[in-house]
Amino acid sequence: MKIVFMGTPAFSVPVLDALIGAGHEITCVYCQPPRPAGRGKKPRPSPVQARAEALGLPVRHPASLRGAEDQAAFSALNAEIAVVVAYGLILPQAVLDAPARGCLNIHASLLPRWRGAAPIQRAIMAGDAETGICIMQMAAGLDTGPVLLRRAVPIGPEDTAGDLHDRLSALGADTVVEALARLDTLTPQPQPEDGVTYAAKIDKAEAQVDWTRPAAEVDRLIRGLSPFPGAWTPIGAERVKLLRCRLAEGTGAPGEVLDGFRVVCGDGRAVQIMSAQRPGKRAMDTADFLRGARLPARLT
Repeated sequence: MKIVFMGTPAFSVPVLDALIGAGHEITCVYCQPPRPAGRGKKPRPSPVQARAEALGLPVRHPASLRGAEDQAAFSALNAEIAVVVAYGLILPQAVLDAPARGCLNIHASLLPRWRGAAPIQRAIMAGDAETGICIMQMAAGLDTGPVLLRRAVPIGPEDTAGDLHDRLSALGADTVVEALARLDTLTPQPQPEDGVTYAAKIDKAEAQVDWTRPAAEVDRLIRGLSPFPGAWTPIGAERVKLLRCRLAEGTGAPGEVLDGFRVVCGDGRAVQIMSAQRPGKRAMDTADFLRGARLPARLT
């Protein structure tokens, strides 16, 4: 098919590669504009832009698609279909209607659960047993369109958002290729009205660990926010990010540090920290971290 691809972050790159590998023609790649990054704050292209340019594909990165000129330019591509994954901009109705067979979105949840910006993180933080990928026909609402294909995956007891991100990215790539191959025979299924939840964008204010909370909740927060923005706890004058953990046994007061970086939580159980990162340093496993950091008797 003649496809317009629309995506921005690293999550989207395997999808672009899979579409090309399946023999589809990518007529144009849309992504968000380069953002200032690094010490010099120089504009840095997104992962999708970098990959598309390496493949010799035409790239556009308008700040918005609401203008008539940008919409006309999109329509002039005469695409058969658009494939959208983590693009980051709202598509106006004129853009949704432009491709002959509409726009397909790859969403990283089992819709209608976790519509919105942060479905991977929210699924872990909520304690969901599974999540997955939905291939959805795009409509004007937020992730409200009918679903063509869905594939579920379990969420393991030690999975982080980063782990799940990588698995779902690969699964999304495989599933959209399957959906395109079966497009003429798939029946779109409207999303049920029951079970709708919204995955609000992660606020950095959520990231500080509250050791008075139950251990299961603390465990899910740490894993759900790893690697970014990273749940953190103050140790001395530093904000130390906690990146991997597991539930553990241990008794004491909330925040009490036991041997091997086990921390007691509010319900009398503990969380074992398995990986942590000091500001400006690389992530380290617990053994390496403890060689260079002195833990207090209690975390607040």
